[in-house]
Amino acid sequence: MARSQNKYADFEGLRERAVALRREGLSRRQIRDRLHVDNNDILNRLLEGEPPPEWTKRPNAKDDVRDRARELRRQGWTYDQIQVELGCSKSSISLWVRDLPKPERRTRTREEASAIARRGWEATLRAREEERQRTKQQAAEEMGELTDRELFVAGVALYWAEGSKSKPYSRRERVSFVNSDPNVISLFMAWLKLLRVDPASLRFAVQIHETADVTKAEAFWADHVGIETTELMKTTLKRHNPSTNRKNTNENYRGCLRIDVRGAADLYRRIEGWWYGIVGPASASDLGNRTLRQSRVV
Repeated sequence: MARSQNKYADFEGLRERAVALRREGLSRRQIRDRLHVDNNDILNRLLEGEPPPEWTKRPNAKDDVRDRARELRRQGWTYDQIQVELGCSKSSISLWVRDLPKPERRTRTREEASAIARRGWEATLRAREEERQRTKQQAAEEMGELTDRELFVAGVALYWAEGSKSKPYSRRERVSFVNSDPNVISLFMAWLKLLRVDPASLRFAVQIHETADVTKAEAFWADHVGIETTELMKTTLKRHNPSTNRKNTNENYRGCLRIDVRGAADLYRRIEGWWYGIVGPASASDLGNRTLRQSRVV
């Protein structure tokens, strides 16, 4: 402290200047820089008793929540009830209402306890869903713009995972792809377009359980790929098995769409070659151990 007093010998004069600057609306940082005060203890003493200007005060985003919590506490709500209602932590609630009298404890009915537990679980599920959506959105943004090369590789991998494949014991070199996800179908169609496959060579057919709304499903898939329902091949109906506990029975169930490419033996052979052109180098190198470049995914 002796060093500080020597450096700031005219303390009262310095304080007068600091107070004057404060009343002019300067922030602590501005005053520090203007007066060359590099000691926070000295700066605190210089400004002691002087309130900060309004513009330097940050609004508290939780002021409204705190006021609502205090209002509910006065009405006799418990911490659990307030937490479910406002979605804030019990520790925050405790700080906000600790000066208020505690509500009288009463025995809850089974229905009341069940309702509180249900609302708490619903709040938890909402928070989880919000986090899930944030993560998915962030991941989608990390992908950036899809290049033709990336679409080409993605399409090869997609076909080899979901498309029909020739077997040594059953040589069938044809291109046929089946999936129930409209987004997957869209990606596959974009891939075929990238390969300059003639749209006239494409054939489409719906595959669906016989208990579903077949007409509605046919209309959906035809519209999705941009054709008329009359251009669809005969729909394949899957027989209903009463002993199977199927989950895909709601109104959004549309079955699968099969896409065949006519006269595509040569295309199939190229797809198979492209696939092994991917997995060969990947298996023979440390490609699988590399991390994605930081410029794309953080």
